[in-house]
Amino acid sequence: MMLQVSSSPHIRDNATSQRLMLDVIIALIPAVIASVWIFGAAAAIVIAVTTGTAVIFEYISRKVMKRYNSIADLSAVVTGLLLALNLPPTIPLWMAVTGSFIAIVVVKQMFGGIGHNFVNPAMAARVIMTISYPAAMTRWAVLERRIADSALLENSESIHAVATDLVSTATPLYLLQNNSDMPSYLDLFLGIKGGCLGEISIAALTIGIIYLVIRKVITLWLPLTYIGTVALITFAGGQDPLYHVLSGGLFLGAFFMATDYVTSPMTRKGKIIFGLGCGLITAIIRLFGGMTEGVSFSILFMNTLTPHIDRWTIPVPFGGGVKHAKG
Repeated sequence: MMLQVSSSPHIRDNATSQRLMLDVIIALIPAVIASVWIFGAAAAIVIAVTTGTAVIFEYISRKVMKRYNSIADLSAVVTGLLLALNLPPTIPLWMAVTGSFIAIVVVKQMFGGIGHNFVNPAMAARVIMTISYPAAMTRWAVLERRIADSALLENSESIHAVATDLVSTATPLYLLQNNSDMPSYLDLFLGIKGGCLGEISIAALTIGIIYLVIRKVITLWLPLTYIGTVALITFAGGQDPLYHVLSGGLFLGAFFMATDYVTSPMTRKGKIIFGLGCGLITAIIRLFGGMTEGVSFSILFMNTLTPHIDRWTIPVPFGGGVKHAKG
């Protein structure tokens, strides 16, 4: 009998990094279209700037670091898209470029490139930008014609510096926290509300989520645990759990950011623990924190715990006992 000895993995399929990244890009297209429909040309410009500069920064940094050209794997495109969807439409373009630099050069390439970053690059860039530019990162706007029949119109004012038909408005979570008139569930689902480009239309995000599930790019253990935990804790805190689920960046964060292969746990048990941690932190920040949103900070914090979660939940090798696994 001939035996072949080789290192793992022993079972392979046709999935590649490029194919996985392409699937994520396809899944984000509905959200991109919805953001342009809701915010107008301002959204398209922000998306083009962050995506384009992310690719440029990746190419330049790989050249400077004398590494192989990795832009063909499309991971820089995904990072640029996710960063754009985490920004408001009124963000100054130079800040958007700064965010791309932070995500690609500082968080991704300085730690070795794709597969080596310990936190999600786009999420880390958003957190750093929120701390560095709080006013610009919390200035929300919607096209005036999109909210003409919405309660949000009562909480809006014109923003002529960006576009004549953009009006500033509070986010649903801010309205909820301050007991103001809030948009309906339908408005929240369709995206007639204030917020970042990608946290607007739950309907558009759901289309992309269904595609990712069908393509088996993601599993639902982590995101459903995350969302369920937020709903349960906010309900226990005396607030509307459905409103919390449909508001803010919960859907974008749970399905597109927290499920990142590199920065989330590998085991099913680990994914559930990760989702519980994200949901707990998000709900506490929303209920008791000074900010209305906590998705970014919760995912970033849990990213740092991923290696420990993997170590705690690693399965026992076949034929080995607990002592062997720990040894």
